[in-house]
Amino acid sequence: MAIKKDGDFVTFTQFVQAEQAQYPGASGQFSWLMSGVALATRMIGSYIRRAGLIDVWGEHGTTNVQGETVKKLDIMANDALKRTLAYRGNVGVIASEEDDEPKVLAEVDADDSYIVMFDPLDGSSNIDVNVSVGTIFTIFQNPPDVKGTEKSVLQKGAKQVAAGYVLYGSSTVMVYTAGRGTHMFTLDPQFGTYLLTRENIQMPTFAPQYSVNEAYSHTFPEGYRRYIDGVKLQDNPGYSSRYVGSLVADFHRILINGGVYMYPPTRSDPGGKLRLMYECNPLAFIAEQAGGAATNGKTRIMELEPKNVHDRVPLVIGSIKNVEEVSRSLAAAGHA
Repeated sequence: MAIKKDGDFVTFTQFVQAEQAQYPGASGQFSWLMSGVALATRMIGSYIRRAGLIDVWGEHGTTNVQGETVKKLDIMANDALKRTLAYRGNVGVIASEEDDEPKVLAEVDADDSYIVMFDPLDGSSNIDVNVSVGTIFTIFQNPPDVKGTEKSVLQKGAKQVAAGYVLYGSSTVMVYTAGRGTHMFTLDPQFGTYLLTRENIQMPTFAPQYSVNEAYSHTFPEGYRRYIDGVKLQDNPGYSSRYVGSLVADFHRILINGGVYMYPPTRSDPGGKLRLMYECNPLAFIAEQAGGAATNGKTRIMELEPKNVHDRVPLVIGSIKNVEEVSRSLAAAGHA
């Protein structure tokens, strides 16, 4: 793919435009949409960097549709995405983890109409202790033959047009895919733009590393407990456990270094805890484009049929051989 460079740099906008040029008749509307997502995440990153200086720490005093306590930064991040996408003119519907139901932004032409779904601030409970957090987004085409806002967003993950996440850490990075590989961009604070820093990321096929909240392991189904016990055996040395408690941060480490991330069902959440549409689908798309895999323990994540915009599912995601290892343990215990 030929990309026009500014000196030695490739900006996120240039990269998306070059990808879009691969499709005859492309109108340029998709790159305009993605510039809105990039702008919103730069705004969110600015809020996070100033969190101790402006009044954004702490709780907002409300709960969201998930029953979770809303943080002040949750509201600010949600508003930033809504505002920037509303001005793009080609986003027909948005759906946010923080909102009760999808919202129609505008009546737009079917050929240039998109659905944007997002978790505006994943891991926001970690903000007050200065742990990395993130934004997750996914984009679908708005199907012209489907009537009804909620029905239009209930699409399999396999139909995603693009997906990505932004990790607000020691640097701000955006990881993005539109089905032509997984790529990473780093925000240059001097110029205020995302620059391509890693192209066609390939996740290691195996790494002796797992990420899971073991404090709840006594409530996991037997297959997960067998897997965790198995990797700790003395004759199976070398495995390490790494868990931050912020999904984007935990997944980003797996993407770069390999291994497996698990969020199993528990007694209190037998159907899983993570959201299929806002979290699991976009991360599964990214993982598969990087050579990894994602499953709910039985089925490929991107083949799951959503029944509700806020559906929750278990998640096993990461290096393909690690995911297969977990799947074998689940099958042996009768869970698959």
